[in-house]
Amino acid sequence: MGKKDYYEVLGISKNASDTEVKKAYRKVAIKYHPDKNPDDSSAEEKFKEAAEAYEVLSNSEKRQRYDQFGHDGLRGSNGGFGAGGMNVEDIFSQFGDIFGDGSPFESFFGGRSSRGQVKQGTNLRIKLKINIKEIYKGVEKKIKVKRLVTASGVTYTTCNQCNGSGQIKKVMNTMIGQMMSTSACNSCNGNGKVIDQKPPGVDSTGLEYKEEVIVINIPEGVSDGMQLSMSNKGNDAPGGGEPGDLLILIEEIEDEVFKRDGENILYDLNLNFVDAVLGKSVEVPTLDGMVRIKITPGTQSGKILRLRDKGIKNINQYGRGDQLIYVNIWTPKKISEEEKKLLMKLKDSSNFKPNPSKSDRSFFDKLRDFI
Repeated sequence: MGKKDYYEVLGISKNASDTEVKKAYRKVAIKYHPDKNPDDSSAEEKFKEAAEAYEVLSNSEKRQRYDQFGHDGLRGSNGGFGAGGMNVEDIFSQFGDIFGDGSPFESFFGGRSSRGQVKQGTNLRIKLKINIKEIYKGVEKKIKVKRLVTASGVTYTTCNQCNGSGQIKKVMNTMIGQMMSTSACNSCNGNGKVIDQKPPGVDSTGLEYKEEVIVINIPEGVSDGMQLSMSNKGNDAPGGGEPGDLLILIEEIEDEVFKRDGENILYDLNLNFVDAVLGKSVEVPTLDGMVRIKITPGTQSGKILRLRDKGIKNINQYGRGDQLIYVNIWTPKKISEEEKKLLMKLKDSSNFKPNPSKSDRSFFDKLRDFI
């Protein structure tokens, strides 16, 4: 049986705003929360479906792929509960973003959202500049980053105050009965562990900055503004928890020869008047090297030639774009007297007078064929 439509799971339309997506998820998650529906497998399944739907629809890039290709468009994508299976505990890690501090799950359901959660280090963010040739072929980059790591010689022990949970639970008597609340343990700052031993010069976190060379594999087809993520390459967590992630923001360097339009590559070919009239075989550069093309006699300025599959690969593995060659007729600014006399002889020839037929199309009409 196939997966349910994510929009139906959250009960929203396909043009729902980000705020509406978040609001709908909050409503469904509260309704089917496992602590509110104990021993109800169907409620837990709906709870998981809602989390998976929100994880996709709240991400603009994943949502666009889903809208265009459905569930197949998400195959092989990094991250996401649907990609590698999920359990209820995984879902709780995102409640802080959805419900903010003082989540209803902490006050009404006894803080299950933090139960068994591993403390994670903070993320690192960097910008990475790459040129169009590196985007075309993909590239391996080695960069130096300064990240917080556990200092050599530091050891940890379980916090006695919270017994390693990182949480202090309190039961309060209210008019409607007992209510349980949770808060971060003051002794370990919610880490569940405290430093047992540390060398001189290391602070109370047990972390220190260290420069590290990280190898980043940039896939083909990335674009300016795209963000990539490398798991566990961010800062270490105090107490020996899971490291944060390294977030890489792609910055595309403008190229002097080629222009990019989505997956297509644009190139301007300047021809002199004689070659345009008589036709010629010319070499043009591509991101794969030089290619020879034939210019037919009588080629007009503004004509667009296409080199198929010479563009950028689609990041979702759905083929490759083309290279579009824009023909420009170059006009010399200075000519000799002899050249002038030759041109004057041609001036009155019927072949050198503009006489567009009704079937001729404008440059913009031709351009639409390639969009």
